[in-house]
Amino acid sequence: MKKQKICIIGGSLAALTTAISLSKLKCDIDLITGPKDIDLKSSRTLALSESNLNYLKQLGVLGTSDKIFWPCSAMKLYTGNRNNEFSKIFEINNDLKKEKILYMFENKKILKKLMEKIKKIKIISVKNNEKVSEIENFGLLKNVKFNKIKYKYNLIIICSGNNSNLVKKFFKNKFIENSYKETSITTILNHSSNKNNVARQIFLDNEILAFLPLSNSKTSVVWSVKKNILKKNDLLLKKKIKSYANKYFKKITFKSQLEFKNLNFLIRSQYYQDRILLFGDALHVVHPFAGQGFNMVLRDLSSLEKVLKNRIKLGMDIGSPDVLLEFSQKAKPANLIYSLGIDLLKSFFSYNSQPVKKTRNKIIQQIDKSEIIKNLFFNFANQGLKF
Repeated sequence: MKKQKICIIGGSLAALTTAISLSKLKCDIDLITGPKDIDLKSSRTLALSESNLNYLKQLGVLGTSDKIFWPCSAMKLYTGNRNNEFSKIFEINNDLKKEKILYMFENKKILKKLMEKIKKIKIISVKNNEKVSEIENFGLLKNVKFNKIKYKYNLIIICSGNNSNLVKKFFKNKFIENSYKETSITTILNHSSNKNNVARQIFLDNEILAFLPLSNSKTSVVWSVKKNILKKNDLLLKKKIKSYANKYFKKITFKSQLEFKNLNFLIRSQYYQDRILLFGDALHVVHPFAGQGFNMVLRDLSSLEKVLKNRIKLGMDIGSPDVLLEFSQKAKPANLIYSLGIDLLKSFFSYNSQPVKKTRNKIIQQIDKSEIIKNLFFNFANQGLKF
């Protein structure tokens, strides 16, 4: 069978990782990145599970001396009161275990690593700063037009986010979509050095605040706030962040500016159509408090790689409907349950009624006493759902 060709559209983490992963299939790959896709200035940070860190290592993205990913051996949950006092209600501690709770990393650093890796893979051709103007049928294949030239592909993977024009054009139906009516505020703090290996999540009225270690002297802040109470005054917001952070860190300064992003929830019912497959945020968007967005993408990618690899061995066309249906049937049930579970957990922690909060905290404190349940939570976050 003639060598097959894949087009990956987007410059996100999902797109770059997908290109590297699928290059193992020995297909020719065109990676088309728009002018604003690869953001190396953002202070955005993400969490990675132990199993997904191992998956990235298998892709050869990291060298033995790379320290991009910072290990967190413990996670603590707190609830706050009106006096800004925090009470710990739950803790998972893997300090004495090999497997860590999670690994934190800065988006821009791993993006650079991924691009360095891609430049070394000859079968990946990067089309920088290009915009796809058209996707159309070409016999049994698909034509993608950019830079006034048409190229034909067996499979097109769109990783350009759920708001891209291409997604809106070809995939109009959604299963569940909802606005949290919240804004995420992110920044990075510098502080005096300490043993910084605890990920902290604080649940306040109308707010969820996370302090996520990046090194012994650097911590990421992810703060989601209800829009109806948020006042976008950087000076006041920094002052409030600092007042919270002072409980855990000393000599605090802001390494980066505040970044703002509206928070939404999305699960898409249609994963593919006619040789076009959606991937990454185009398929599912969840609240960041659980730190599972990129982890879900990597689990999808591992599944997609296996499906395509098996079909290539059989000499099959990787863009055929039955191939994409197989991936959809493998990924969709787990993504649906996982996304709804995160959304339900988010709602559970968002109630402001004092009686409900007291009952909730008592339930969590009882769960905190059970190592069996804690291990179940850890395995669920680490490996996702297995069917």
